[in-house]
Amino acid sequence: MKNKIAPRKALVKLHERPPMLEDRRGKLRLDMNESLAGCSPRVRAALRSLDSAALSMYPEKGIAASRIAPFFGVRADELVLTGGIDDALRLIADVFLERGRSVLLVEPTFPMYRFYAEQRKARLRTLRCDEQMQFPLRDVLRALHDAPAVFFLANPNNPTGTLLGKNALAQIVNAATRTLVVIDEAYFEFSGVTALPWIRHRKNLAVTRTFSKASGLAGLRIGCLFAYRDIATILRRAQAPFPLGVASLVAAQAALRDPQFVRRAVGQILRGRKILEAGLRGFGVKIFPSAANFVLADFGARGPEIVAALARREILIRDQSCSAGRVGFARITAGTPAEMRRFLRELAQVI
Repeated sequence: MKNKIAPRKALVKLHERPPMLEDRRGKLRLDMNESLAGCSPRVRAALRSLDSAALSMYPEKGIAASRIAPFFGVRADELVLTGGIDDALRLIADVFLERGRSVLLVEPTFPMYRFYAEQRKARLRTLRCDEQMQFPLRDVLRALHDAPAVFFLANPNNPTGTLLGKNALAQIVNAATRTLVVIDEAYFEFSGVTALPWIRHRKNLAVTRTFSKASGLAGLRIGCLFAYRDIATILRRAQAPFPLGVASLVAAQAALRDPQFVRRAVGQILRGRKILEAGLRGFGVKIFPSAANFVLADFGARGPEIVAALARREILIRDQSCSAGRVGFARITAGTPAEMRRFLRELAQVI
């Protein structure tokens, strides 16, 4: 009997994503841009305080949003809480993308932008960074005249680490008169550049943030999507009733109440990044300027070999050959100064 139960054709045609490397505990994890500093002690204390009554109730997302919004200088009706930035991107795709609508991307960039666009059968318009990983601003401004439905922009960009300043961001938002510009600020704490205050006056702008990086809560999947209140209302309408668990909501609030922990963690990582960058240059490895908690390195033809050799030494970095367009590129998460010195000692043996 022929099986008549079939998924959507768009999903069948999607390229299968490579499985995420697991069994990573105890290794030097420089492959996923997580915070090696972990999370605030206040977060751990808040999670320990959850009793059986709290765990047996459905999470109260609205109350949590009203408490979280002031930390970001926004109103609760301008905030949508999501299960990490991935969930925010999926929500944007659900609301604004469908067959025939177009999406603008500048690659290499975060692959989930392409994934959700293809899932919705949107048309892709892709531009490329140049060989120095410089952003093609003029080409983007021209492409926005064709009114794509959505332009996904990571700032700083992943995996290049490159950053657009406020002047370039303003040009993009001003040119996107018929496009929703989604600025993904996952690494804001490391760059300090944000477009978040603009959402109150710009209906064509959305900004995403995450607790996975500087706050060290990647395992709890907490994200924020900010937009003009009319847009945010539509996005919330398309959400599941309970997109986040109670533990995630409690952890997010506790993390925001300990900004000193985040500042210390970011400071350590930025010091570690300087050591990493200097060490890579000392080995003659080409790197690209980074405003995030990672560095993109070009190891040349030996790139995959170096990634594999480091993995055998329980040091994990991320091969970026596919996204960057040729063999040799790897993304290395910055850790503490001590962790970066350890990495460089092991890399010296491999190289």
